[in-house]
Amino acid sequence: MIEENLLLILVGLPFAAAVAASTVRATAHGAAAWVSGILLTTGLAILALLRAPISDGQVIRGTLRWVPSLGLNLTFRMDGFVWMFVTLVFAIGILVLIYARYYLSKADPVPRFYAFLLAFTGAMTGVLTSGNILMLVVFWELTSILSFLLIGYWHQGQAARDGARMSLIVTGLGGLCLLVAMLLMGQIVGSYDLDRVLAAGDLVRVDPLYPLVLGLFLLGCFTKSAQMPFHFWLPGAMAAPTPVSAFLHSATMVKAGVFLLVRFSPVLGQTELWFFAVTGTGMLTLVLGSVIALFRHDLKGLLAYSTISHLGLITALAGIGSNGAILAAMFHIVNHAVFKASLFMAAGIIDHETGTRDMRRLSGLIRFMPVTGALAIVASAAMAGVPLLNGFISKEMFFAETADWHNGTWLDNSLPYLATIAGIFAVAYSLRFIATVFFGPEATDLPKVPHEPPSLMRRPVELLVLVCLIVGVLPGLTLGPTLNLAARSVLGADLPYKDIAIWHGLNLPLAMSLVALGAGVALYALLGRRIADGPEGPPLLHRLRAQRVFEKLLLLLTWKLPRIVHRTIGTERLQPQLRLIVLLSIAAGLATLWGSLRLAPVPLATDLNPAFALMWAVGAACAVGAAWLAKYHRFASVVLLGGAGAVTCLTFAWASAPDLAVTQLLVEIVTTVLLLLGLRWLPKRREEIAEDKLLPARMRRIRDVVIAVAAGSGLAGIAYVMMTWPLIPNVGDWFLRNAYSEGGGTNVVNVILVDFRAFDTFGEITVLAIVGVTVFALLRRFRPMPESIMLDEEQTGLDDRTLADALLVPSLLMRWMFPVMIMLAAYLFFRGHDLPGGGFAAGVTVSIAFLLQYLAHDVRWIEARLTVLPIRWMGVGLLVAGATGLGAFLFGYPFLTMHARYVDIPLIGQVPAATALIFDAGVFSLVVGATVLMLIAIAHQSLRTTRMRERDSGTAPGKEAA
Repeated sequence: MIEENLLLILVGLPFAAAVAASTVRATAHGAAAWVSGILLTTGLAILALLRAPISDGQVIRGTLRWVPSLGLNLTFRMDGFVWMFVTLVFAIGILVLIYARYYLSKADPVPRFYAFLLAFTGAMTGVLTSGNILMLVVFWELTSILSFLLIGYWHQGQAARDGARMSLIVTGLGGLCLLVAMLLMGQIVGSYDLDRVLAAGDLVRVDPLYPLVLGLFLLGCFTKSAQMPFHFWLPGAMAAPTPVSAFLHSATMVKAGVFLLVRFSPVLGQTELWFFAVTGTGMLTLVLGSVIALFRHDLKGLLAYSTISHLGLITALAGIGSNGAILAAMFHIVNHAVFKASLFMAAGIIDHETGTRDMRRLSGLIRFMPVTGALAIVASAAMAGVPLLNGFISKEMFFAETADWHNGTWLDNSLPYLATIAGIFAVAYSLRFIATVFFGPEATDLPKVPHEPPSLMRRPVELLVLVCLIVGVLPGLTLGPTLNLAARSVLGADLPYKDIAIWHGLNLPLAMSLVALGAGVALYALLGRRIADGPEGPPLLHRLRAQRVFEKLLLLLTWKLPRIVHRTIGTERLQPQLRLIVLLSIAAGLATLWGSLRLAPVPLATDLNPAFALMWAVGAACAVGAAWLAKYHRFASVVLLGGAGAVTCLTFAWASAPDLAVTQLLVEIVTTVLLLLGLRWLPKRREEIAEDKLLPARMRRIRDVVIAVAAGSGLAGIAYVMMTWPLIPNVGDWFLRNAYSEGGGTNVVNVILVDFRAFDTFGEITVLAIVGVTVFALLRRFRPMPESIMLDEEQTGLDDRTLADALLVPSLLMRWMFPVMIMLAAYLFFRGHDLPGGGFAAGVTVSIAFLLQYLAHDVRWIEARLTVLPIRWMGVGLLVAGATGLGAFLFGYPFLTMHARYVDIPLIGQVPAATALIFDAGVFSLVVGATVLMLIAIAHQSLRTTRMRERDSGTAPGKEAA
């Protein structure tokens, strides 16, 4: 359907905009802003088209099949609540983009900023529209990662780095808790589909795991929405550019938690535990946030704590959970987004035009910035809940819910009083924002002479303030239908229509509002001067700052505790570390299999062949010899290790597994050559370190033999059981039956890798890419020890001239072998789907071709004739493999679904053609890139050593020769 396609386009649009913005030149600030704004405006147009079916009560769904057998699909859904929220995100996002165009300096990498901001918009859109609760968590964590990048945008500042790290740790850990909660909830319901979970509230609430699920779920929501005691990361995020703060605090990041609370209130709510946990935390955050906000001296700091307070208000409404409370929560989500975005932008204008955000230095700005001052005054009044502004209506609805809700508990009885106290402080800090900054005597020590900003920079603030006024005067005509539509999508289609009006008569909520306004003005009049001269917070709360607790806990867990563990069991030697890992592995295996491991009563299919036994005896002798000679002769140890690998290769061939045999042989060659290249950089064995003071050498060797035999025997036993135990049904038989009919190939191993289990292969090549980059990064910073530089002649007994003569013939042979190896790689690649070979084997073959050149020639000679860009090979490989999987979506199939058929080619006949070949090309490219990247890193260590030798001997080439 058209609506489904529009929904899918809407979700992908911000990510496409991020890619487009990132490709713009760093100096083309206007172009990046135009591209970003146009694409987000397109998203608003799509939302306008979706309004009609949403108004009719339709829930629009768009699904891209991922792993249908496990119930994991890329499902997106949009109802009235989601439509309202996504529209808010896109609309404020466009205004933030316009504002950022004039706020950021020309020296800033603005296209990168737009790319981060748009990708963050896409992640937030994914959270809102996800129809699968596990996919929701993926987007949830993506918002944490992208907010880390946005908060740390000015990474040259220490505050930005600290704030970004703090937000990532807190919200990331909360996301892990949310993941566990969603996994448990999905197991309880029997599905991860959001609609089925939302309809299974009775089933979830009676389950014994309900308290655990609720606790983990609330940890995820509270950390994201900065509820006490996890609020401290939000003020630290003020180091971000003001456009980021305006976006994060108004419509995105911090609203994700309250969105989830409202969305899942029918599932997890309606219990006493929910009421006390959610409403109690919300009221605590509401009151303490408003109190602390009054004492902050930084403009953005005051607004940050006011955001924390208003988030507490919305959380408390979600905890109450009545129909009116949910409607009020939705209304305040919109109202708070509008006036808070305008206030942050106004604060940014003040900082931009005066050079400071310190309210102790700001004064009398209404004379220099009358328009900005008027806009900030109206927005602050909306935040305080002044009548005829949008904030007044939703706050009065909150007062009504606190006064009308009754369940007989002490928390319920205290709600009206706590709400009024918070309202008093909200008026006080809003009044302080206005009176301190815009009124009073003219400031004399400002870094800049204040003046109005460019008109287009102020235009988003003007539009938002206009919305505050219109909604405040005409709430029923402007937001009434949208809010009722959103409430019905959460609470049920039979929810009666709620008329939102300004006047509801003389009642208790109005009295609470009037008390809050009058007492707030009086409070600021009494304490305003003392607050300006005092610390940033009441004395008790100032000493009990949660940020200090977090920093001390972080110091304990990341510095002190690891040092204690290192002093206790740590060592600089590799052997004890490996020994500990092997012992832990043995213990874990025994604990898992103890009492359940049974040898299968199935005899071997054939009698043991003497030739096979002799071959294994040779392999075992090579393995034991490699371990024994590792202390005395490392080169011989590597050679023997290669012998053991060759026996493994022959074993695969003996067992009729030629594909595995070919792959094992190629991998063995690459591994051996890489070990030989890196062998010279291993440090000399120092006997004084190698000797163990507690055990003599003989006892130490016996201990190591016992550990090795135990580990090897355990693996051998598990392998024997897996190969002989009767599996019914046998998955191997299924692959054999369906490899040709389903995958279009007769090489079952290759069909499994690139078709049936292609997702596993995609993950494995991603890991290989990460390993390659990590090895390269480590070797780039490696510096050989001084005693390792002049070892060639000492170790070989040959001078450089003799070595060059000895390598002349091998170098010629290896040069001539290069095209032969490339042809062999092509042969293995194209036959891999039907005969032994494939993309992995072809990639390793090409890597061997490069390895031979680096072995036989000087690095400078090779790179002057052969250009290799391994990072690009790796990137292209990942893109090709991923694009192959995404291509299946275009035809309505799950990710990485392959298609096989035969194509008639003139003069040749029928040729097998499968999309798996394209995926295999990605595997080939990445294997070549990762292997050659590690090879180049090792080879350049040799080049660095050669240059050091030339420099020390005085034979370094001159500038012209170089």
